[in-house]
Amino acid sequence: MAQQLQFEKHLLGGSSQSLRLAFVLDPLPHLKAYKDSTVAMMRAAEKHGHDVFAIDCATLAWRRPENGHPGGVYGEVVHLHLRPDDHDWYRETGREWTPLKAFDAVIMRKDPPFDFEYVTATWLLERAEASGVKVFNRPRALRDHSEKLAIAEFDQFTPPTLVARDMHQLQHFVEEQRDVILKPLDGMGGSQIFRIHRNDPNRNVIIETLTHEGNRTVMAQRYLPEISQGDKRILLIGGKVVPYSLARIPKAGETRGNLAVGGTGIAQELSPRDREIADTLAPILLKRGLMLVGIDVIGSCLTEINVTSPTCMVEIRQQTGFDAAGAFITAIEHACGIA
Repeated sequence: MAQQLQFEKHLLGGSSQSLRLAFVLDPLPHLKAYKDSTVAMMRAAEKHGHDVFAIDCATLAWRRPENGHPGGVYGEVVHLHLRPDDHDWYRETGREWTPLKAFDAVIMRKDPPFDFEYVTATWLLERAEASGVKVFNRPRALRDHSEKLAIAEFDQFTPPTLVARDMHQLQHFVEEQRDVILKPLDGMGGSQIFRIHRNDPNRNVIIETLTHEGNRTVMAQRYLPEISQGDKRILLIGGKVVPYSLARIPKAGETRGNLAVGGTGIAQELSPRDREIADTLAPILLKRGLMLVGIDVIGSCLTEINVTSPTCMVEIRQQTGFDAAGAFITAIEHACGIA
């Protein structure tokens, strides 16, 4: 398809050289192959002729060199063969503790929560990076970009927004905006997202509960009625913009479009405003080491910048034929200097 070829041409695709690619992720049995973007990436990597390995994030470790141990960052590595059957989607062809220096690239795909263990994983991956390992997305960039708060850098595109834990500020914001979405900074998949009307009888208790009585910082945004047309996920790969978004449309009676809470994903071409936002962010974020980003746009407003494990690749390919997972592997090839 023309758009796929043009996209990959920008990324200088077409390698015949094999890479050893390690994916740092959650336990393999937890992945839902029929919709998981990480599985799509691993399948694409194998299709491109690369060797695919999985590392459970919980096995990452660092050791100083001594007593014959080479030291450095390593993990329990599983060599995979990918299968097309979503119910039986991989075969394990080998397992051993291996230094990350053994791989041409390491792809960090551990899902949130962005807790202390996630931050520790980025510290370990940063030590691997210091020893010459290519890590995508870059560990420091993952730490530096709160998926909610990162939009503050691009406030020309955002709706009216407040990030605070002071309950008086939050109450004033609700009074001022009248209809507000309230969400924690570390949530995912629509978890703990509340819509509060100015006259909502539960308004006080929602703010008290979500802020832990003023002890946790949260984000408040003016409610955007355009959510009825979908919360659009737009993928940025290697500094280029995928030409289709996945509009996640809330089910009846919901204000959240997240697929995890029953939203329906409909792929669609980008609007001029979508393109304006994405074209502005893509080169800036790539320069920081963010190879894969998923931005969220409701109506004409940027609401989140997702950098940990952006999804929606499978749905976009199923509905449009555009292979975002393959484009990502092409970007990895280019970054490894073989494209």
